[in-house]
Amino acid sequence: MRVRVTLICEECLSRNYQVTKNKINSPERIAIKKYCPKCNKHTVHKETK
Repeated sequence: MRVRVTLICEECLSRNYQVTKNKINSPERIAIKKYCPKCNKHTVHKETK
């Protein structure tokens, strides 16, 4: 079962991306290094509620 999650930038706390993840294979929160247009650099984005 795939669910839609929102990713938030750790530095500026802006919500930039919406991705899907498989809850069965990865029940913990995901953290991906992605580009943040507000910070203008690559930062770690974590899953939010």
